[in-house]
Amino acid sequence: MNELIIELTEINPREFFGLQNGNIQLLKKYFPKLKIVARGSKMKVYGDEDMLEEFDTRLNMLLEHFGKYNKLDENVIERILTSDSKEDYETSAGSGETLLHGVGGKLIKAQTANQRKLVESSNKNDMVFAIGPAGTGKTYTGVALAVKALKEKQVRRIILTRPAVEAGENLGFLPGDLKEKLDPYMQPLYDALRDMIPNEKLDSFIEKGIIQIAPMAFMRGRTLDNAFVILDEAQNTTHAQMKMFLTRMGKNAKFIITGDPGQIDLPRRVTSGLKEALLVLKNIQGIGMIYLDDKDVIRHKLVKKVISAYKEIENRNG
Repeated sequence: MNELIIELTEINPREFFGLQNGNIQLLKKYFPKLKIVARGSKMKVYGDEDMLEEFDTRLNMLLEHFGKYNKLDENVIERILTSDSKEDYETSAGSGETLLHGVGGKLIKAQTANQRKLVESSNKNDMVFAIGPAGTGKTYTGVALAVKALKEKQVRRIILTRPAVEAGENLGFLPGDLKEKLDPYMQPLYDALRDMIPNEKLDSFIEKGIIQIAPMAFMRGRTLDNAFVILDEAQNTTHAQMKMFLTRMGKNAKFIITGDPGQIDLPRRVTSGLKEALLVLKNIQGIGMIYLDDKDVIRHKLVKKVISAYKEIENRNG
């Protein structure tokens, strides 16, 4: 049996190993054939030569990330240990280009390989479809790109929309004024914006119409020029709604369409406009299509497990 000895000299071993050696337990989970012993500032690892070599590579990635950001969490460790290459690791570990500085100086950036692809695709194409399950950051990344474009004066306004499926696009019977009726459906978009624009400035932008948040029904008849437009929850659009929305595109416009084909809330026998669009538009130059998966999940660690469990059931049931 071969032995690998790692001496942690330039970082705090206790912080790197995690609370009650939690990070070491994760390493043991991903390398079950290795014996890993952590004591003081040393790690001793025993096992086959090939497996030790792979472990050494992954550990150096973790050390590099810790040295840069002075922290590790379970999501970062999992992304680094499961990434296919160093290139994937670099975007997974959050070393992608900073899109903008959010509220309180928060760095907003693409955190995973596929989020990075979404950014690159948006730079190359005027229309991009971002497809993936909940928690993969597709809407958040899209909103960040929109705010960046507005701050850099590439566009004059941001328009965010999503289908209010639960109310059948007919919000008249709900109590309150128009804003109060729409807010429950638009809350995820507000949440993303509040991370990136201070409240007072955001309220001013909304009041002046520089940022507009509206349901799909309000898009009809408009021509969207000089705008960064995001259609969220696009899986809940019908054929007619999707066609109507896509044909609103005006001069100097950017469109991002996000959705999860696995979470369609439309009535039975109604075809999802998103699913149809992905087939109809797949060969058109200037339209990008990026697919995110459970490796891109950046919410609570359980979200990834929930997605995997449902995917297993869906695969079993055909």
